[in-house]
Amino acid sequence: MTDETTPPSPPGTGPAADTIASIGSAMARMRLMIGRRFIGNLVLSRVGGGMELSHLDVVGTVRRLQAMQEATVGAIAEELRVDPSRSSRIVADLVRQGLLKREVSQEDARRTIVVITPVGHDLLKKADEVKRDTIREIVADWPAEDVERFAELYDRFISGFDRRRQQFEMETQDATGDAEG
Repeated sequence: MTDETTPPSPPGTGPAADTIASIGSAMARMRLMIGRRFIGNLVLSRVGGGMELSHLDVVGTVRRLQAMQEATVGAIAEELRVDPSRSSRIVADLVRQGLLKREVSQEDARRTIVVITPVGHDLLKKADEVKRDTIREIVADWPAEDVERFAELYDRFISGFDRRRQQFEMETQDATGDAEG
């Protein structure tokens, strides 16, 4: 199972180490594809109309945030790890394009929130269709059982990865707090 992108495992570590190395190698390739924004660029090529990847990111982020909380410019910036002024400029662009609108928070009338318009929902629906079509193409020649099993395992893997990320962030905050205190 060793190839040019997967370094051989140290002697005595067995096939499990090669398998783990293979997963790590596949993750690196996936990271590069994500970094190249393959799906986002594919979406924009089909439905973009002058949009930028950052626009697609913000509309998608608003959708995710709205499922848990009110979406504010600050929350969008935090989620995307960008400067609040950049988030504000992108939101303003998307409001002008009719994809988002600003409303008054029902929780705090002093706060402005961002919500998706019907046009924004249509864009996200098209983006989701492009993503699903791409995945369908990739697994088209896989047996149905493999697709089902992969979906289950991939979700479990990503959930575990997310738990580990959260743990790391807590450890980092604890270490930073200890260093400051």
